Amino acid sequence: MITPAAAPSPPHDPYRYYEEDIEAPPRGLARIVRRIGPGMILAATIVGSGELVATTTLGAETGYAALWIVVFSCFIKPALQAAMGRHAIATGQTSFAMFNALPGPRWRVNWVVWASVLMIAGTMALFAAMLGGVAQTLNQMLPALPVPFWVLLLAALTLVLLIGGGYSRIEGIATLKVALFTLLTALCAVLLTLRSDLFSWSDLRQGFTFDLPRGGLPTAIAVFGITGVGAAELLVYPYWCIEKGYSRFTGPRENSDAWRSRARGWIQVMNFDILATMAIYTLATVAFYLLGAGILHRQGMVPSAQDMIPVLSHIYTETLGGWSLGLFYAGVVATLYGTVFAGTASLSRLLADFCRLAGWYPAGDLRAWYRWRDFFTVLQVVISVILFLAFASPVQLIRIGGTGQALLLPVLAVSVLYVHQKRTPREVRPSGWQVAGLWFASLAIVALMSFYAFLLWRG
Repeated sequence: MITPAAAPSPPHDPYRYYEEDIEAPPRGLARIVRRIGPGMILAATIVGSGELVATTTLGAETGYAALWIVVFSCFIKPALQAAMGRHAIATGQTSFAMFNALPGPRWRVNWVVWASVLMIAGTMALFAAMLGGVAQTLNQMLPALPVPFWVLLLAALTLVLLIGGGYSRIEGIATLKVALFTLLTALCAVLLTLRSDLFSWSDLRQGFTFDLPRGGLPTAIAVFGITGVGAAELLVYPYWCIEKGYSRFTGPRENSDAWRSRARGWIQVMNFDILATMAIYTLATVAFYLLGAGILHRQGMVPSAQDMIPVLSHIYTETLGGWSLGLFYAGVVATLYGTVFAGTASLSRLLADFCRLAGWYPAGDLRAWYRWRDFFTVLQVVISVILFLAFASPVQLIRIGGTGQALLLPVLAVSVLYVHQKRTPREVRPSGWQVAGLWFASLAIVALMSFYAFLLWRG
């Protein structure tokens, strides 16, 4: 939670208010675009495990039948993301701080925070899968060097890049990664639609019949958990909004027209950030799904433990030609490693904040926050390496991590509704249609996951 400070002291604490940081929000589209960024870090995490592997695998397993799940997942969860970001800008509270104030059981922190930490532990399986996927790709390019060697080398590189790394470094790398592979994959999907042997518009219509694919239901639930804005991305988005400066630019809450104008203006910037990145990851998600359904499903190929990368490479070589294999490998390295990079940076902030709320270091102690953040960066990387070397199956690890995120989504949906109704300042409450969207998204998530629990209970 942001706390007031009389004057800045080095290093500048992104989680505290400073009077000189207060700034009027930008006006005009061009100026607003220059101030977005938190969503790009989320997109770097999203366009990786969810899109390249899980979404393509779902398409390979079920054909076009589950396309509606992918689109629904991308469109519905930004309503929760906007509500959490709005509260953070207006109050300076992080996700864990806002959930820690909820009613209900607690031991040191609220049970929702504990549930989120358990989900984060499962999410490390995703990072293990990404490390393994990049290592398998590099092994395909240089077979003389075994997969474990590449895993260890990538782990070391991650630590070098992230230890002590601030917001600007992470945003820059994430933005570059998202731009490169998303556009190329979208091109492959466009070329796919020109192949009558791989694609037809009737197949596309079949994808919106709203059937649940029985054979691929476990993967479908994992995809719903991690495509679009997953549970982990929802939790971390307020942290990136705060580190970008939206809360500090708004200033501490006060009963004045100036504060209300600043708060609404920076919330408008955040809304544009959400919409822009939603367009990017929806484009990437649909493209990967169509490639999996149109190419891999028709050929009876489903990525598995040892052949994940060779199988996935067909989505490029079948559309662009055999020459594109090297291009695919380069894209996989950039995409999957970008997920590890941005995701590890994100979750280390959540876990460091958890330690603050649990009373393990005092609020406002920036150096302690840095130490805990770097500690959890190292811990995540070490656990990811161990998990991959133990399981050696990126697809299975993604299912584990994705299912954990999907199960947390209804908890977050109900919690965000409560925060919106009871805690978010009235001065920044959204319009009626946005509130309706939040209620619809929350209830739909709860209903879908309840139905999945019922199916599990029925066997």
